[in-house]
Amino acid sequence: MKHLLMTGLAIATMSMCVHAEAEPTIPDTQWKGKKVAFLGDSITDKIHVGTAKNYWQYLPEMLGIESLVYGINGHTWVGVMEQAKKLKAEVGGDVDAIFIFAGTNDYNGGTPLGEWWNIVEEEVNSHGRMMKKPRRVFQKNMATYRGRINTVMEFLKENFPDQQIVLMTPIHRAFATFGGANIQPEESYPNDIGLYVDEYVKVIKEAGNLWAVPVIDLNSVSGLYPVTPSHAKYFHDAKTDLLHPNAQGHYRMAKAMAYQMMMLPAEFK
Repeated sequence: MKHLLMTGLAIATMSMCVHAEAEPTIPDTQWKGKKVAFLGDSITDKIHVGTAKNYWQYLPEMLGIESLVYGINGHTWVGVMEQAKKLKAEVGGDVDAIFIFAGTNDYNGGTPLGEWWNIVEEEVNSHGRMMKKPRRVFQKNMATYRGRINTVMEFLKENFPDQQIVLMTPIHRAFATFGGANIQPEESYPNDIGLYVDEYVKVIKEAGNLWAVPVIDLNSVSGLYPVTPSHAKYFHDAKTDLLHPNAQGHYRMAKAMAYQMMMLPAEFK
């Protein structure tokens, strides 16, 4: 407990320095020097959508990690699957942790939630005798949200057994317009199939238990809430883009992540 408290104070002091653009003092933690891959959508993309600096650029200054960035603007969990394959092809097992921050585009695109399992009847030895029992089998229908997550998580579990894998929930979202028909209402409205973004956030939390991985609930712990006018300062544009955090918003996300990460192993090698 004493170590965690001292480390927390070190991060708080160091992060204030980072925010002030001073030379950071990186604390010695389990994350220092670790290679961390980030999969996701526009908030993770290296093209810096709506921001001059992303959360994965603040984290090296806060925790001393090396960021490997694979997020792509507009990607759903279908795209995350391709990112995971690219990560495997490029680095093999030379990575310590993998973070997945996706789901907001699945919500915006009206992806059905689907089911986690299909139920099949199989014969199994139960208590010394063969009998038929229903068996849950992960459903991997890429047309559904849960099916997409199952597909990605199975790939990661098979290909990165010694790495820490962390899911992150989508942050809250408000009005954004990007030209033409790409106008996205704020989160008090459902998507085109009648589901609110909350349902997609809950599914990520469910996935943590089903696939034995931790979840950093950025929807909660980041504190970002663009639906209220006072939080517009954390987002790209108060009138046209309350979906993408600006540098101040990304800093806030990174700081929340850093404290959550301190409670997790950085790898299992």
